[in-house]
Amino acid sequence: MTAVRSPSAQGREVRFAGLRFTPMTTAEATEALAGRDPSAPFTAFVTPNVEHAFLRRRDPVFAACGDTCFISTNDSRVMRRAGRLAGLELEFAPGAYVIRDLFERFVAADTPMTLIGGTPELAQSLRDAYGLTAFNQHIPPMGFIHDPAAVAEAVRYVVEHPARYVFVAMGPPQSEVFCQHVAADGRATGLGLCIGSSLLVLTGVSHPAPDWMENSGLVWLYRLVREPRRLWRRYLVRGLMGVGLCARDILAIRLGLRRAYVEA
Repeated sequence: MTAVRSPSAQGREVRFAGLRFTPMTTAEATEALAGRDPSAPFTAFVTPNVEHAFLRRRDPVFAACGDTCFISTNDSRVMRRAGRLAGLELEFAPGAYVIRDLFERFVAADTPMTLIGGTPELAQSLRDAYGLTAFNQHIPPMGFIHDPAAVAEAVRYVVEHPARYVFVAMGPPQSEVFCQHVAADGRATGLGLCIGSSLLVLTGVSHPAPDWMENSGLVWLYRLVREPRRLWRRYLVRGLMGVGLCARDILAIRLGLRRAYVEA
């Protein structure tokens, strides 16, 4: 599956651990999202972390989303520190920060928006908190990304409910794979925001990590302790393998075996 490459929102982008980054602050990323023409062909906003470095090696559709999306900002302090060891500045603009900034600065009551996934309660909380009047929701069945009929139904919903922002409330790789299906379909417009649990944080359903853990890069540990059964594989298997891929690139860049910056 392929999609037309969206132009980078900045002049240069960074390739690190196999991932593509458009180095931006939270404010810059939010302004880029809000400034994109809502009638332009559908594309995605993704926020990769070390787990993504592992996932892109196993799923070509997931990888294609990161390679062709509008912007791709760093969601991980661990990734940022690894990048610095290679002489790179990846900035730090996680999905939760960008989504909060987007709602506070640019979302109006009548902004057309669609939520894919989540719960009816989450959608109603957003309507109540921000007075949203053009907010639609489609809740696909569990595991729908492996069911072509269910994927087609969700894609059709996005097409039939044109929105400036399409919030895809699933974790990786489902959100990125779904957005790539929508982009490849070619009929939809707007931005697919691969934001995971960011809306839960925004509405207060999920509590963010304490500031000291956030600032020290230990959010992964906070989440793991709270949900060990669901998240142990993400952080202790996929995440650690992603860290290994970062270490490989640090060595290669330090030895001059590859470049990290590429022209957009």
